[in-house]
Amino acid sequence: MDFFKVIESRYSHKALFSKKSIPEEDLERIVRAGIAAPSAGNSQSPEFVIVNDQEIIEEIGDITENEILQSAPALIGILTRPRIHKVLDVTTECLIADFAVATENILLAATALGYCCGWLDGPFNAPGVREQTQQVLDMPDDRLLALVVPVGHPAEESARREKKTFEQRASWNTYDIER
Repeated sequence: MDFFKVIESRYSHKALFSKKSIPEEDLERIVRAGIAAPSAGNSQSPEFVIVNDQEIIEEIGDITENEILQSAPALIGILTRPRIHKVLDVTTECLIADFAVATENILLAATALGYCCGWLDGPFNAPGVREQTQQVLDMPDDRLLALVVPVGHPAEESARREKKTFEQRASWNTYDIER
């Protein structure tokens, strides 16, 4: 699929998935796209847990009380090692940018391979949910589950939100964005 067509086709699937399995080779290709993402200072901080065991997926779905997660044939957990990165004597927090770029690569790779997916961090912000999920995934204490990307084929259509126009989000040379 053409790169720009992939970008136009990508959307956040917010409906149930079919149980059609995903080949491990495709899941590996998708995660390799995340691994290829740039990171601040080449820290390569994002790490990934690929979950295709239905019992684990159902357990995460139960913990989060999220039917969409529970219906996915595969999940990709994106982990980070929270740390401060020093760039040009200015201390900055880079973990969000690092896992966001890796996640975008994952979303685009999944779309290019014909899958639908989404970015879910909200369910893991509920008290105790992130910790319980990290325990299910047997994560070390010095890692943080940033978000989960469910990947699969749609069992039902998902609403696609309209994007603002170019003129509402971009301008040439100086700030002149339509309001």
